[in-house]
Amino acid sequence: MKQRGRHRRQKRGRALRALLAGTALALTAAATMISASQATVSDRTGALKALSSSDRTSAGLRLQERAVPRSTLDRLASAMGRPVGVTTVLGDADHSLLDTADCPPAARAALPVTPAAARAYCWDAADTRGWRAGAVTTSGDADDDGHWGEHRVILSGWSHGSGRTGHARVAFVDATDPGRLTYTWATLAVPVDGGRDYRGLASRVSGMVWYQGKLLVTVADGLYVYDLHRIQRATVDSGAVGRVRGGWSAHGAKYVLPAVGSYRLAGRTAGPAAISLDRSTAPDSLVASERVPADGDRTTRLWRYAFSGDPARAGLLATDAAGRAEPVQAYETRTTGVGGVLSLHSDWYLAGSADSPDGRGTLWRQNTRKARATVCGADESNHCWTGRAGSLSYAQDTGDVWSQSGRMLYALPLASIDRSLG
Repeated sequence: MKQRGRHRRQKRGRALRALLAGTALALTAAATMISASQATVSDRTGALKALSSSDRTSAGLRLQERAVPRSTLDRLASAMGRPVGVTTVLGDADHSLLDTADCPPAARAALPVTPAAARAYCWDAADTRGWRAGAVTTSGDADDDGHWGEHRVILSGWSHGSGRTGHARVAFVDATDPGRLTYTWATLAVPVDGGRDYRGLASRVSGMVWYQGKLLVTVADGLYVYDLHRIQRATVDSGAVGRVRGGWSAHGAKYVLPAVGSYRLAGRTAGPAAISLDRSTAPDSLVASERVPADGDRTTRLWRYAFSGDPARAGLLATDAAGRAEPVQAYETRTTGVGGVLSLHSDWYLAGSADSPDGRGTLWRQNTRKARATVCGADESNHCWTGRAGSLSYAQDTGDVWSQSGRMLYALPLASIDRSLG
């Protein structure tokens, strides 16, 4: 199992200086225009309202942990071959992200207006056609020094279709050199038949957190757990997922991630819509939000779970003897359409999606005393964020927030978000 101290000893000064040396991008003026109909601010959300411990219990926010039996995982590994780790996957990168200058204007239009991205990249249209961008997490979540071995890494989640025909996959992006990001795909799967086969994760990915050696993925029916030391190689290139004639297929991806466990909200089928890591708490915690539509008649709930301090449960949530994870903190907010959430100290950052397909969303910073939104344009509109708000991932070693929208993957300093709050 990975030890944090080992990664702090890696020689990484040059790569870190290169990342911090990036300057703000000059984005297309046309992409920064906001319609007059958006200029009126009518969605004042107010301060967060804390929920008491009894309210948290009655709200149904308790998670139930279910582990995939070790025998199941071992049987699958015995049939597919010895599992590999992140470094092996990165060494097999067969795609490259495009730098902003090479991205078409239609793709760049998805970037935030204010604050502007400091670095931005886009995915090749041919490689992502028919797929929907979901969550993002980085090695800044995995380890507080921002590295995994010698590498800076970004994990980007994507979904295709839904139901029985749906698929989910993760791009393993080597971001060590900010001038050249390369990646390859791994399909998200769930072991079946006692490890004799696996099926694809047939649900849309909306949130991801990479903590220590585990990847937590939020989909419609809960929170799945993947072990990044248990990545399996696919041996057959086909559109199928699972055991096929001649070997193992992963819908065209080179690798497969079999789930090692899951969490479900008690009494509910749906899981949180967005998650992120908060290292400002002791112990570190997983923060979550639900997604309430703008025309909904209820408030949005925000909450957090503590991570386990047991070395044998590295990357998993703290649970009781019955495998239940209780929320240690929860709030209500009138912000709706939350697609991304961050928490740092007493502040919560909420990325809200636009109310209309061609509009822009709003980025809020809220606590129990007040709420403020980023401001842009001469009319001081609050609709400055990307229209389809995605997950937020904070790398404390660089101070950057990563997110993605449409075909764009981008980063901007948290300090620039704070400066742009009206």
